[in-house]
Amino acid sequence: MIVGGPVVLSCVGWFVLVGRGTPAPFDPPRSFVPGGPYRWVRNPMYLGALLVLIGFGLWHVSLSMVLLALPALALGHLFVVRYEEPTLRRRLGMPYVMYLARVNRWVPKPPGQS
Repeated sequence: MIVGGPVVLSCVGWFVLVGRGTPAPFDPPRSFVPGGPYRWVRNPMYLGALLVLIGFGLWHVSLSMVLLALPALALGHLFVVRYEEPTLRRRLGMPYVMYLARVNRWVPKPPGQS
């Protein structure tokens, strides 16, 4: 939770300050946000939330809560692949397509590395 919470808050901050929007579908960022945590991985907000969920389960010593992260990850992956990425590809065009080629979906890597 100590790592995931700040990641989620950082993502929200980038959406608000740089993207001039929010993570909410009814008020999405108006500008493409490839900076901040999004330079390292395409879905840092989902990863941060997953870390919060796992941390919460560990804090409460609840194996079932920790294991809940697995279906949450699977559902998040399906949502990203089937809805979010195609929608953003249509909405943002070539800059987003280039971003997809440069930044991993789930496994963070330092910016500029292949």
